[in-house]
Amino acid sequence: MAFCTNCGNALSDAARFCSACGRPAAGGIATDAAAAIPLEPLEYTIQGHNLQVVRVKLKPGQEVYAEAGKMLYKTANVQWESRMTGAGLGSKLLGALKRKLMGESLFWTYFRADGPGEVGFAGSYPGRIQPFDLAAGQSVIVQRDAFLCAQHTVQVNIEFVKRIGAGFVGGEGFILERLIGPGTALIHAGGDFIEFTLKPGEVLQVDTGCVVGFDASVAYDVQLAGGIKTMIFGGEGLFLATLTGPGRVIVQSLTLEKLRRELAPTRTGGDERGPLDAITNILGSEDR
Repeated sequence: MAFCTNCGNALSDAARFCSACGRPAAGGIATDAAAAIPLEPLEYTIQGHNLQVVRVKLKPGQEVYAEAGKMLYKTANVQWESRMTGAGLGSKLLGALKRKLMGESLFWTYFRADGPGEVGFAGSYPGRIQPFDLAAGQSVIVQRDAFLCAQHTVQVNIEFVKRIGAGFVGGEGFILERLIGPGTALIHAGGDFIEFTLKPGEVLQVDTGCVVGFDASVAYDVQLAGGIKTMIFGGEGLFLATLTGPGRVIVQSLTLEKLRRELAPTRTGGDERGPLDAITNILGSEDR
């Protein structure tokens, strides 16, 4: 199968342009994945514990892009520019709409170094940073609003939950994000992370909203949490996210909604959700 070396989108052999980024064949579309232009690895270090920062070291001509407002610092020789992606106006507007639905900014901010340079990124609330080194055409699905930064070759696309029931009652809502290689992408989510590697057919049940990301090979669904008494008084809500292997699953210990509840001035109890809170989860996403 052919891939676009600019964004990693899968292409037909007869394609003259990439349908995702608009790059013409003369601009770097390979007729075979092995024939693609080698992508220089991204050099980065992640520092900190629950308030992590990623320090990206750019080589001359190397480019990364990030969610608006996530940059902490940059060296003077790193040039930056906010822009929409896409070949034409229609493609740019469609991309901006998708980013808005994903909880991201309308514009990406691009960083390019004239010489050896450095730029730092961090999330906007306590949490950790998770890198993904993606091969051409490889993808991973992450929660809405998780994207932090990536090499310019990585494509960020909208991913709709395939089952309507999962979209209505799942903590992630209908919309997730799909990151498509080639290249390195980094995401941010709350608290600490726990990783699971599921075998074929192995099932993991997770509190809705606590799923950070999972491989494209993992099936995602939402099921009832148990009996009526457990669902109403168990403090965990009515539903659990159910993930079926094979593939990797990453779970977070702190959601943005839990953080909001604990910081509420009228907060009097523990972390549990009451019966009314559990029912209202049907109507909205856990982390919105």
